[in-house]
Amino acid sequence: MSKKARDVMSGGADCVGENESIAEAAKKLSDLDVGAMPICGEDDRLKGMLTDRDIVVKVLAEGKDPSEIKAGELGQGKPVTIGADDSVEEALRTMTEEKVRRLPVIDGHDLIGVVSQADLAKELSDDQVGDLAEAISAAD
Repeated sequence: MSKKARDVMSGGADCVGENESIAEAAKKLSDLDVGAMPICGEDDRLKGMLTDRDIVVKVLAEGKDPSEIKAGELGQGKPVTIGADDSVEEALRTMTEEKVRRLPVIDGHDLIGVVSQADLAKELSDDQVGDLAEAISAAD
């Protein structure tokens, strides 16, 4: 029986609020020692993902003030997610097709964790992990 996303995810995913400043979001990333966090809206719905790279490229490199820019401004488009009961293979397929390193895990409408490339690497064959890394690297 195949493992599910909920079996391999990092649980207890913290969110950065859509109305929090990028400066506040950067502090959260640093405090949690992570490179990305989901952006959650006032309606408790997922609005996107914020990465440390987003902060550098879309805020700092453009000379914007991180205390003035809201996290929600960087959460663009419909976020790519995976259902808690979807298989690890489905997570791999989604990450490969969407060229993302992290997938928020949703149970109903609730964010319950994040599956990362590293989480999948522990569960999949070397070939599968290599294919995922190659697909994601091609997107950069």
